[in-house]
Amino acid sequence: MASEKVGTAVQLKINPEHFHKQSKLKVTRPVTLRRDLSLFQTTMAGVAIIVGAGIYALIGSGAAQAGNAVWLSFGLGALVAAFTGLSYAELSSMFPKDAGEYLYTERAFGKKLGFLMGYLVIIAGVIAAAAVALGFAGYFSSLFGVGNLVFIAILLILALTYVNYTGIKQSATLNVFFSIIEVLGLVMIIVFSLKYFGKVDYFEMPNGLTGVFSAAALIFFAYIGFDSIVKLSEETKSAKKTIPLALVLSIIITSILYVLVSAAAVSVLGWQELGASKAPLADVAAKLLGPIAFVILSVVALFSTTTTVLIELVVTSRMLYGMGKEGFIRKLSVISQKTRTPHVAIIVAAVLAILFSLLGKINVVAGLTDFAIFAVFIVVNASLIYLRYKEPNTKRGFRVPFSIGRFPVLPLLGIITTAFLLIHLDKMIVLIGMIMTAFGFVIYSFFEKRSGSSQEGEDGKESTGAAAKIKGKTKKRQKSR
Repeated sequence: MASEKVGTAVQLKINPEHFHKQSKLKVTRPVTLRRDLSLFQTTMAGVAIIVGAGIYALIGSGAAQAGNAVWLSFGLGALVAAFTGLSYAELSSMFPKDAGEYLYTERAFGKKLGFLMGYLVIIAGVIAAAAVALGFAGYFSSLFGVGNLVFIAILLILALTYVNYTGIKQSATLNVFFSIIEVLGLVMIIVFSLKYFGKVDYFEMPNGLTGVFSAAALIFFAYIGFDSIVKLSEETKSAKKTIPLALVLSIIITSILYVLVSAAAVSVLGWQELGASKAPLADVAAKLLGPIAFVILSVVALFSTTTTVLIELVVTSRMLYGMGKEGFIRKLSVISQKTRTPHVAIIVAAVLAILFSLLGKINVVAGLTDFAIFAVFIVVNASLIYLRYKEPNTKRGFRVPFSIGRFPVLPLLGIITTAFLLIHLDKMIVLIGMIMTAFGFVIYSFFEKRSGSSQEGEDGKESTGAAAKIKGKTKKRQKSR
């Protein structure tokens, strides 16, 4: 009898008609970024942004300071990139999110410093995108005789913003194509320069080791990009494994290319002629293969600068998206239903890049970008060291080698070498960089006060509502009595 009652109760609770109605309801899932990127595409994204305008534009400026030993400056830059790249690899395996530096620093040292790191990365990204867009305009103007450089730069930013909006897969496909072209351009320089190798003194330093270090600080702009790979985490397949490996591979590939290309360039032209050139690698190609090679390398430079601007816009918009997702300006984390890309963040990145496109001096812009990136690298390395103690049990898909107990040695070397390069930047660049950093603190304070006041308002509403409910209940009790 008891079992019959239980059965009846179960039958009453489980109503098939109810479930039939429920199944017709449309379940809406939150829109997320599409994971389309493979290891090859992610590595090529790193190679593309690293092998960008830096090597084509700054090798001449580097040679003017370091002489024939400019290859040593590129080697020193590679060493700094390797130390910090390994830190990024471990951190990205712990937190495979687009917020990157913001998230790493926030987990280690709190939101204020985390916000500042994210802010500096965004500023560096948009300034670099604007400067390289102007570099593209310069090459375009020299090839086709078109005038207004700023107008050309803005058109490029707008066109690549559209590519960025259409989807990460489309951006990656275009990026891979352009990357192959620009890498082939550098390989061509190396191959045709082989017969010139050994004809100069590769340790000739007109300004001594100080010149080599100053050149390394300047040309480090050419290495910027490997850190941007982590901002593609949420659009990469098996991100915890793919992102660290792509980081390491992109640094290895570009370091070998840079050292060989810089040695080839001074072998062909010598540091004096290379340092005075406005289009250094194009001049190297012209001496190797004649005037037609100048045109070919200029076209390759167009592809190279286009790739750099595209990837800078992509990763900066993903950084904005990631910070929005973590709580700063929520609208930045809105994703397009159509393309599944963060369209609000993409528009903001484009607008900022267009505003900065009035900056045209590559040395100044590269220096400001380097200052911001050096500051970020120091804090990222420090974050990894601290998190080894603060979060020792957090799962890591990759660990930086060479540790003494929990203490990782290589991130410490990353801090020392990065700080060493930072102090070799131009004093005016350092001053402007410090002002830029202080402005970041002002922005954070503004948002903190705003969010604090809005929270107080919400708490006030909640307490008022609760008081009203209690008052209402009291009145009802009094009436009932």
